Amino acid sequence: MAPLPVTAADVRAAAARLAGVAHRTPVLTSRAVDAATGARVVFKAEHLQRAGAFKFRGAYNSLAVLDDEARARGVIAYSSGNHAGALALAGRILGVPVTVVMPTNAPAVKVAATRGYGAEIVFYDPASESREAIGRDIAEARGLALVPPYDHAPVVAGAGTAALELIEDAGPLDRLLVCTGGGGLLAGSALAAADASPGCCVIGVEPAAGDDARRSLIAGRIVANETVPDTIADGARTPSLGLVNFPIVQRLVSDIVTVDDAALLDALRFVWTRMKQVVEPTGCLGIAALLSGAVVAPGERVGVIFSGGNADLSVACR
Repeated sequence: MAPLPVTAADVRAAAARLAGVAHRTPVLTSRAVDAATGARVVFKAEHLQRAGAFKFRGAYNSLAVLDDEARARGVIAYSSGNHAGALALAGRILGVPVTVVMPTNAPAVKVAATRGYGAEIVFYDPASESREAIGRDIAEARGLALVPPYDHAPVVAGAGTAALELIEDAGPLDRLLVCTGGGGLLAGSALAAADASPGCCVIGVEPAAGDDARRSLIAGRIVANETVPDTIADGARTPSLGLVNFPIVQRLVSDIVTVDDAALLDALRFVWTRMKQVVEPTGCLGIAALLSGAVVAPGERVGVIFSGGNADLSVACR
């Protein structure tokens, strides 16, 4: 069996780098969720992470492993929002110049955060331009290190530290539900669960409008979305899983399920009104799977990762 591109040891090494820098976000519970699902559910509150999302973990880890020369030149990334803001903040902490390629329709709150942390933003039209191509061209022209949002080993390792902390703080799990876009959090979480909670069934949850990860797992190869997914889960409007994370997903993820936007909106309302937590739509994918019945786990201990809290309030309220 071929070795995986990222290991549980990489996740634990990332955890050591992040100690004292990233927030050790709390574990939340809800008797209302337990009553509705019959499960005992614990939530990892990554919407309370620095920069408002789990993405800070992978971004900081990626910059921390660069050599001094690469840090001095700076880095570039492409992102719809959370990776952008996370990398900008990590760059400010470590003194690394950051440039981010963002779509013109990126949520205003995420653009403002990225700019506020000091990053240079280059906008592109997602309908006619490729963010990957723009990022590669700028990286080559300026000599910048490219830090992709999910198809990058240090990003995957850093992302996995959220699940590692959840298991350390809450105990072993029967299932772990992970919101899925490009697959970095899913792959990192699967590595952490296999190491810290053997036997835990890791399930990815993605929007029905962009079910490329589910189709990829079934096909045994990476299958891309033909168009940008039309979903309120803006953090999951990704083209496909990455070359780094797909083999991890193949080997360690038990299943990938989908929820439609109606179920996602119901979950968003529940989290905001009943749990009193401002979680963005993408971050509610896991709980949406439980509340909608896409995942049924009566009597089980279930972990759910709230991946981010950078909700565009005007859009969410509308």
